[in-house]
Amino acid sequence: MNIQLVRHATLLIQFHNQCLLIDPICSPVGSMDPVPGVPNTQKNPLVNLTVPLSTLLEVDAVLLTHLHRDHFDPEAARLLPKHLPVFCQPEDTEAIRAYGFRHVSPVSSSLTWEGITLHRTGGQHGSGEMAQRMGPVSGFVLEAQTEPTLYISGDTVWCPEVKQALHTYTPDVVVCFAGGAQFAEGLPITMTSTDILHVSNDAPHARIIAVHMEAWNHCRLSRSELRTFAGTHDLSSRLLIPKDGDIITFMA
Repeated sequence: MNIQLVRHATLLIQFHNQCLLIDPICSPVGSMDPVPGVPNTQKNPLVNLTVPLSTLLEVDAVLLTHLHRDHFDPEAARLLPKHLPVFCQPEDTEAIRAYGFRHVSPVSSSLTWEGITLHRTGGQHGSGEMAQRMGPVSGFVLEAQTEPTLYISGDTVWCPEVKQALHTYTPDVVVCFAGGAQFAEGLPITMTSTDILHVSNDAPHARIIAVHMEAWNHCRLSRSELRTFAGTHDLSSRLLIPKDGDIITFMA
C-alpha cells in the first residue's frame, strides 16, 4: 500500500492494484474565498498541487468522505472523468450524480469493489450544535487480501464513532484528518493534537498519518506544532506527518 499526500485531505492511495483518489480539490492556489473570521485571511487553497493535475484524473476510482468545498471542489467535479466509479456516503449520492458522474455507489455499511472491501464509519464534524450544522460526514476502512487494513477518519473530532471504528476494525494504518480546523466561534471541527493522542491510545499497534494541515485557512494546527506535541507524548515513533507530495509505503 502506498499513500501519497497531495495536499489537505487529497490523497492518492495505491491499494490492491487499484489507485484511489480521496477527497480531491483541484483548484489553483488562492482561487477560493477564505473561511471568514479566522486569524489566517489568505485565500484557499493555501498551497499548490504537488502532483500533476493529469495524475489526479487518471485514477481507478474516487472516494469522497463528504462534499464540503475543501474536500470536493467545483474544479474536481468539472475535471474528473464522469465514467470513474465514485464511492460516497448515502446522503451525497444525488448531488454527485447531478455533476454528471454515472457510476456513483453509496456505502451504507460495506461494499466490495475489485477485491477491496470498503466499510463506512461515523464521525462528528465538531461538537454539539456545530456538529449538527456541519452535516453528516463519514470515514472509511479499506480491507483487501495482502494489504494492511487502512482507516481514513474523515472530518471528525475524537468521538465514540471513531473509538468504535478503531475497536471494530483494528486498523494497521490510521489516516487522521487533523489541522484543528476551527471557525470564528466554537470548538475545533477536525482533530487536534489531543484527539490524535486519543487515537494512538486506542489503537496502540497502528501507524498514524496526520494530514489536513497547512492548506486551508481555518486549519490552526501546524505540522511543527504537532511534531513538537508528538515528541513530548512519546508519539514520534508511530506518528507520521508527511509534507505535501510525500509517499508512504506500508507492507502487509
